[in-house]
Amino acid sequence: MKLIPDSNDSLYQIRSYTPGAIKVNENTYERSLIVSASELITNWRPQAFLDLQTADWEPVLALEPELILFGTGQFFKPAPHPLLEPVYRKKIGIETMSTAAACRTFMALTAEGRKVTAALLIQ
Repeated sequence: MKLIPDSNDSLYQIRSYTPGAIKVNENTYERSLIVSASELITNWRPQAFLDLQTADWEPVLALEPELILFGTGQFFKPAPHPLLEPVYRKKIGIETMSTAAACRTFMALTAEGRKVTAALLIQ
């Protein structure tokens, strides 16, 4: 799935997503990552939904987003409330969806100038 924004001045833009690969700007990543309009973290520890621990939210929360888009991999998987507790404690909105949906939503919201961060699991 290719993503082409109408108008987006973000430093980091998701260009495409296929299962197992996310293209940000001109680079393709085959591991989980965190991306905002101005930050890209390519060494996010969890690679699959079952790897995720509460401590993994620290680098996401450090970016101080208004909204977090949590991509759970190729398919949507609902996250248990205790796993999202660090996000809830900070009173930050979080939307859980497939990684493909999170990529599309990220591009739409950054084009609107929203302070959104996507935490994208590759598997």
